Amino acid sequence: MAIIRSLEPGSSNVRENRTEVDATFQVIESAQQGKLLHIATYGSDSRKSEPKVSQVLQLNKAMALQLSEIIRRTFE
Repeated sequence: MAIIRSLEPGSSNVRENRTEVDATFQVIESAQQGKLLHIATYGSDSRKSEPKVSQVLQLNKAMALQLSEIIRRTFE
């Protein structure tokens, strides 16, 4: 689990992921950060065990707004 502290353009060679997963989100309160957007992804359908949290990201307001702007510019 991690709170994202910075979000910068990358330059590595990446490809589309072929595995799809489900995700949930919650809004939580942090004494240090205030509101956080908590996003959890769950294992793929091919996972042999019951679904469980695979990755977790948390964004504070500043990072959520930055990500929102990146998404807007990407898909306009």
